[in-house]
Amino acid sequence: MWRSLFLAVGIMMIILGVECLLIDSAAVYKAGKASSAAFADSTMPQAAQIKIWQPAEWLPWGLLSGGTVVVLYAVNLPKRWGQSPAE
Repeated sequence: MWRSLFLAVGIMMIILGVECLLIDSAAVYKAGKASSAAFADSTMPQAAQIKIWQPAEWLPWGLLSGGTVVVLYAVNLPKRWGQSPAE
């Protein structure tokens, strides 16, 4: 169970690191309250606010290296907790 947990966390860190390498910025939409009149009249202002997120320069490399270390740790865990790796 621990092996699969660490493996999943490590793979997610690697995927997020690759995604952060590929994007320059991400637009995050904040949920707002919309009225029924806003659906009928398209000239009304939008209810949602946009926040632009730019990953720091070190973030993708940190996620990639951390994920790699966690995956290597998961591979080296013994198959059953409490047993020696030679068995």
